[in-house]
Amino acid sequence: MKSVCSLARWACYALAALPLAGAPVAVRMRVPRRRLREPISRRGITPVRVVAHSVLSACVGLLAWFLVFLAVLGFVRGVAYPLVAANDYENSWGGPTLAGAWAVHAALGVGMLPVWLVVLAGLGAVQLRLIRKLFERSGPVWPVPAALVLAIAGVFLFLSWLSQI
Repeated sequence: MKSVCSLARWACYALAALPLAGAPVAVRMRVPRRRLREPISRRGITPVRVVAHSVLSACVGLLAWFLVFLAVLGFVRGVAYPLVAANDYENSWGGPTLAGAWAVHAALGVGMLPVWLVVLAGLGAVQLRLIRKLFERSGPVWPVPAALVLAIAGVFLFLSWLSQI
């Protein structure tokens, strides 16, 4: 149970990144200390680093919110499959009956929730490494390029999701 609570804290931090991207520096440093028990120190924070953190953190935070949207959408569509599906059970997963299609969609909708939680917790870990790299100037170099890659991947994910609806 403790590990689930820890994952939930990291996932919440990933979701808090979007509103925190425009917050003052003191608030951005206070939230990891209070929520994750990870203190952030100030070592030569420049305006360029603050702007870079704002942009990268907002991009990764927006990706986190989009993933939450997809998780909720998948959960609701899975559990309420008979309400959202047309009568084409012949070609659906678990078909050709409504019961089979509903069972498969509900199992996938509910079964994927832990996966979404782990992905969000991973984005929260990236957010923490990003603030450490840009504000403390410590740690590895990978968080900045990783945030750029995640932002670009998020754009492609959103565009492909948009084109299939």
